[in-house]
Amino acid sequence: MKAWILEQTHDLTQVSAPLVLVDRPVPDPGKGQVLIRVSVCGVCHTELDEIEGRTPPPHYPVILGHQVVGYIEKLGAQTKRFRVGDRVGVAWIFSACGECAYCKNGLENLCEQFQGTGRDAHGGYAQYMVVQEDFTYAIPKIFSDAEAAPLLCAGAIGYRSLKLSGLVNGQTLGLTGFGASGHLVLKMVKSLYPESPILVFARDVEEQAFARSIGASWAGSAKEQPPFKAHAIIDTTPVWTTIVESLLHLLPGGRMIINAIRKESADQQALLKLRYQDHLWMEKEIKSVANITRKDVEEFLTVAAKIPIKSEVEIYAFHDANKALADLKLKHVRGAKVLSVSND
Repeated sequence: MKAWILEQTHDLTQVSAPLVLVDRPVPDPGKGQVLIRVSVCGVCHTELDEIEGRTPPPHYPVILGHQVVGYIEKLGAQTKRFRVGDRVGVAWIFSACGECAYCKNGLENLCEQFQGTGRDAHGGYAQYMVVQEDFTYAIPKIFSDAEAAPLLCAGAIGYRSLKLSGLVNGQTLGLTGFGASGHLVLKMVKSLYPESPILVFARDVEEQAFARSIGASWAGSAKEQPPFKAHAIIDTTPVWTTIVESLLHLLPGGRMIINAIRKESADQQALLKLRYQDHLWMEKEIKSVANITRKDVEEFLTVAAKIPIKSEVEIYAFHDANKALADLKLKHVRGAKVLSVSND
């Protein structure tokens, strides 16, 4: 099979082709596993973090990609949920121990043995992949393969962020950063909390216009003063500056949800501008989002199909994987980027 592998970390401002296309044997599913013929795989900012060494894989080479949609090609021993030919998805959560207190209490995202797809185990930048049957999901028929891919990470993690925000219908939600996850959260809120105004803080005027076109009540930069303050703000950026600026836009008792796997260390000077009286007093809260659980993915797919939520996608040919990553790094992003694997 063809697969894109990462052999080492790279500076994407210096290297235009960090991934290498190789031929590898098609993996064979073991006990409880399924072999998936990959149709599409979403392209995520987390891949940029893996490539540039901010959240490096524990071993090399590794096949990236954790927003996978494909079709069951072969069943391993003792599998019973799916049949050959079924369409399934794989998300960021590749596995967890299932035995620790976190796993037993529905918090497998916090498990010390949590494994991320495409980081700790091979992912979907390949024609085939294997995964435990219990960590795959049936994809609702309403979605095309490309529409479904971003739902498995950007959508599911956005759904978890929204749950953690504690938002009530009629309360104002702010979204800082407006890429793949932000635009799906906005669509969710418009349906689930129809009376809730939505403020979008984005640095790019094209992103601001996109946000308004799909229902944002207001859109501007985080440095601008919105017409009113928010009960909760979900931040999806890799920088600290937006956190410091957005805290000023929270109401008393408001909650800041940080939906990011890391924050840039070079931007930590922004924290020196944090003033307790202005930014944190009046019982404001800050909560991070760590990974996702299988329940998050399953619930969100059901919600997304019922609404329905359709992702805005830009499709790249499989042989253009490095171009998709470069565009994600250096260019304006509208919606989500998806690799078309099976058509290449």
